[in-house]
Amino acid sequence: MNTTIERTFESRCDAELAVERLVQEYGFERTDVFVTPAGDENSAGETLSGGDTATHLESERMDAQLSDPISVSVDVNDDARAAIVNRVFDEITAG
Repeated sequence: MNTTIERTFESRCDAELAVERLVQEYGFERTDVFVTPAGDENSAGETLSGGDTATHLESERMDAQLSDPISVSVDVNDDARAAIVNRVFDEITAG
């Protein structure tokens, strides 16, 4: 079974969390994980998060290019690995 599992995330932070969990916790090869904007334009996601948000010294930040969600896709070659990817993606998007 060779397949690609793809999910979109509202923030760059969630997309990065998905990648890091798959690579660091479950041993996926970073070369099998792809991160792209889900739309036609470069994007940091649809919602502000992490470094995109204002600090206590700023009223707001407008420099993040928010336009489209972030897509994370993973190439997998067996059902057990596919289940891990789906579980990680579900946990992050649910939470």
